[in-house]
Amino acid sequence: MQRENRYSELNEYELKQEIAALTEKARKAEQHGMVNELAVLERKAAMAKAYLLNPEDFKSGEIYEVDGDPGSYFKINYLNGVFAWGYRLSGNGKEEALPISLLKRLEQN
Repeated sequence: MQRENRYSELNEYELKQEIAALTEKARKAEQHGMVNELAVLERKAAMAKAYLLNPEDFKSGEIYEVDGDPGSYFKINYLNGVFAWGYRLSGNGKEEALPISLLKRLEQN
């Protein structure tokens, strides 16, 4: 049985290959109406993308828009690896973790 590498063990090229493969699988799942499979594959791709980003570019106390959820904002309490822990401003105040790849910097006017 082949052992799968953790995303943290992959180099940039391998991560990009994994993201491309997951994106293709997600496209096929969507075409076949496999909603649950699509959601899982999109989550995996978001996780892989998080390892291509620098966690130091994300700051505690700052607010980011949640990618894929327009109008939803997330305030970071702290970071742990490639996960931002905090809460959604429109939510119930319950702490959750999001991969940093799902956070978009707010536009500065």
